[in-house]
Amino acid sequence: MCWQCDHPEATRQDYLAYMQDLIDQFGWAVVGVEGDRIHPPWAYTLGLTQYGRPELVITGLPAPRATWLLNTVAPYVLGAKIPGPGDDVLIEGCPAMEVVRVAEPSAHLAVAVEVYGQGIQALQLTYPDERGHWPWHPGFRGQHRGGQPILGVRVPALPANTA
Repeated sequence: MCWQCDHPEATRQDYLAYMQDLIDQFGWAVVGVEGDRIHPPWAYTLGLTQYGRPELVITGLPAPRATWLLNTVAPYVLGAKIPGPGDDVLIEGCPAMEVVRVAEPSAHLAVAVEVYGQGIQALQLTYPDERGHWPWHPGFRGQHRGGQPILGVRVPALPANTA
């Protein structure tokens, strides 16, 4: 259930204040969006923008798993070079992930837009299914109806400079 559904007496400002408290305490928060009969769930970070970093998005996973992954990857993004489109994100204990730049963050990260404005940047963390197929593979099987929507255009990583 969503925070707002669990707190029907609360205002939008109460929700934003709650999220700001989480950001103040942990450096970021995770916003979960429930799926419906057509669209799978998705989740994203809120707060990385204040550090000059893109927000992170994961689609097609249940909220607890998506939250865990985002909370695991966020410190990596804060403490290292920002991964680029096509880069692999390999963190012990996490599935292999590949980065896709989100084409229109304002279409998917409503709370981040409300807090930081239209100019936010976002990176999607994509992951393979249990058979090792990535979402752009025709044999990919998502965990939810609607699979794992890709919110941008997949760009293969640039080869490392060998000069």
